[in-house]
Amino acid sequence: MKRYFYLLAFVFYLGPVHAQLTSGITGKRDTSYSTWSAYNSTRKTHPDIRIVKEQIFDQVTEHRNLVYARIGERPLQIDAFLPKTSTKPAPAILIIHGGGWRSGNRSQHIPLAQHLAAAGYACFTTEYRLSTEALYPAAVDDLRKALAWIKANAKRFDVDQKKLAVLGFSAGGELAAFIGATSGNDVQAIIDMDGTLSFVHPDSGEGDDSRSTSAATYWLGYAKKDNPVLWTAASPLTYARQNKAPFLFLNSAVERMHAGRDDFREILKENGIYTEAHTFEGAPHSFCLFDPWFQPTVHYITTFLHQVFKP
Repeated sequence: MKRYFYLLAFVFYLGPVHAQLTSGITGKRDTSYSTWSAYNSTRKTHPDIRIVKEQIFDQVTEHRNLVYARIGERPLQIDAFLPKTSTKPAPAILIIHGGGWRSGNRSQHIPLAQHLAAAGYACFTTEYRLSTEALYPAAVDDLRKALAWIKANAKRFDVDQKKLAVLGFSAGGELAAFIGATSGNDVQAIIDMDGTLSFVHPDSGEGDDSRSTSAATYWLGYAKKDNPVLWTAASPLTYARQNKAPFLFLNSAVERMHAGRDDFREILKENGIYTEAHTFEGAPHSFCLFDPWFQPTVHYITTFLHQVFKP
């Protein structure tokens, strides 16, 4: 974590000659990415996909719209999905939604949280400030607060705070990887579902502003060419050597979403840290929201966590 703070301080101390882009801070919710929009887009190439819907599980208790922090008068909300059948404190999973750091909603991963809770994991789907509201590192700060809130409420939710995982999809996967790699021993497992590991990797498609401002440019507040130091500092791969937690990578067939994964895994292996990687052949980017990939996704996650959080 020290390296992260040193790099961040260095970035802002340098004072880039280009002004930070704030035009993306609209104060209005961006609804462009949702399960429904992803479905309509994806079924053009995968007509047989099915949206995974919320269910009622007898063995799961739900607490929705809890407040984990306040930024001024702005409440940040989180939902809890807890296993009823656990005979001891359950491992916890913080679930982070995607949407290009600009759109998306925590409700997109309620089905995943419900299934994982039914498997014995205390799951928390959280919101965080998006780039329509605040620039990097606001989202990182919010998610660290969410982790701290889960730990502070460990007894309330019967959570084992020594078995804490972060899980995210797309932009949420990048955030999960970033937070996990920079949190020292505070996180014990990381699951990245198609989230980029490096904004500056040659295989990354982030930062192409040739047609319109990219999602990463909106979030970071600078074009890649104007502040490459910040783009590097915001990349999880930059901190791979200080990562201490076992790491599961789940990927679609979209190659650019694999950027930095193999580099990250090589470093983990060098450091003797357990890692798995699974790619769904032919799968679209939003694979984890739909059948036929949803159940295999749940299987890979529970198998990995069972290996890491051995009973």
